Amino acid sequence: MTGIVIKSTGSWYNVRIPNGEIIKSRIAGKIKLDGLKLTNPIAVGDEVTLEMEDSDEIRGVIKAISPRKNYVVRQSPRKKHQLHFLASNVDQVLLIVTMREPNLKVGFIDRFLIMTEPYSIPAIIVFNKSDIYTDDDLVYYNELNAIYTKIGHRVIKASSVTKDGLKEIRTLLKDKVTLIAGQSGVGKSTLVNAIEPTLDLRTEEISDFSGKGQHTTTFAEMFDLSFGGQIIDTPGIKTLAFSHLEVMDIAHNFKEFFAIADQCKFANCTHRNEPKCAIKAAVESGEISHIRYQNYLGLLEEVEDQNYWERHSDV
Repeated sequence: MTGIVIKSTGSWYNVRIPNGEIIKSRIAGKIKLDGLKLTNPIAVGDEVTLEMEDSDEIRGVIKAISPRKNYVVRQSPRKKHQLHFLASNVDQVLLIVTMREPNLKVGFIDRFLIMTEPYSIPAIIVFNKSDIYTDDDLVYYNELNAIYTKIGHRVIKASSVTKDGLKEIRTLLKDKVTLIAGQSGVGKSTLVNAIEPTLDLRTEEISDFSGKGQHTTTFAEMFDLSFGGQIIDTPGIKTLAFSHLEVMDIAHNFKEFFAIADQCKFANCTHRNEPKCAIKAAVESGEISHIRYQNYLGLLEEVEDQNYWERHSDV
């Protein structure tokens, strides 16, 4: 029997079989992915093979995972040497950010895109809470809109209060499997509830003490949309790190850099201090965003620092 994993808690999984029944299931033995160390070897969105067992609680045993067309993983926030699945077999990602409450850290957008680019998963960037933007916020939003639209991303300004952007988002979600992600506090659950009120996802206010969002989604879970399609709701992300990546992994996954990197003098150009670098020339001419380039440099420095300490931790 086959089914789709629609909820993952890390210790058990809800699997929906073709007749619509939900089977609470566990894993049989260890399941690995391409030698990667994973905190959760099965992702929401996986198609799995089940065997039934007699038990009051756990009724299914997951024996195998069908080949994935794609997946999105991040470094585990608790175990830096392991990766954590966000979802698999998705058609697109809806990345929700906001200019304020909490204030935007534009570097987070580029960090998140590092996770979707390896499989060329389309990422739609939604700037939420537009009803509270100042004039300066709107100027900055227009700048970022131009930057990310230019490199092929759909950018939407949205608000669950004014309903700004909701119709456009519904159109994009229809008949697709969409991973919904964003930093804690950006209003992800509130926006999803406005798009699909029947879901009634739990929401919380920004913490008055820290100014940061609070986690309202505990586990990744797939939900059906009344107008067609599914969303995979994920816990809010506080930070993203990439100790599992190398410098060239970062370089190859900034899509506009990769597109012209073959014009650099050196094949292994990191686009920093090397002579005759096509990327630096494109930044200077304005063809490539200075903001994206600075975020790229920051990521390279972070990855190199982490790799350095990994190599010297036993010295």
